[in-house]
Amino acid sequence: MNGNTFNAPWGKTLRWVSVLSGLLLLAVAVPLLAGAAPKEVRGLTALPLLILAGAALFVIRGYTIDPNELLIQRLLWATRLPLAGLKSAEVVPQAMRGSIRLFGNGGLFSITGLYRNRALGRYRAFVTNLKDTVVLRFEIRTVVISPENPERFVAEISSFVNRSS
Repeated sequence: MNGNTFNAPWGKTLRWVSVLSGLLLLAVAVPLLAGAAPKEVRGLTALPLLILAGAALFVIRGYTIDPNELLIQRLLWATRLPLAGLKSAEVVPQAMRGSIRLFGNGGLFSITGLYRNRALGRYRAFVTNLKDTVVLRFEIRTVVISPENPERFVAEISSFVNRSS
């Protein structure tokens, strides 16, 4: 990708969780769609497929640094994260280690949502690779992301923030 855009490579954990969860959802959906399920649960026929499709919409494809914001590229849109108040950007491998999920998706096509651990406190995650993470500390929040080449990402976002100061 270009100098201000970074791919979001999938780590081993995300690949495994996505494949196994996807297969499980399909394994539930097929008998429902084939009419083999009991009459009482046939109304839930579309639920496994809706979960799969809904999670796919929130996949993280990449991260783009603009002068005033970080764009988290999704399947059909971008989540905008203003850079105002960014205090630091630091490569912290496995920053999510020991985290508990407060709200969000724990691995079906992405690891996103609100999390908490001892080192970071409460934070928001937009992650695809648990090993190569970057911690963005703002005045009022902390965000964890996982761009390709985390060191280059930190250098790039730091130069944008320094230019606007």
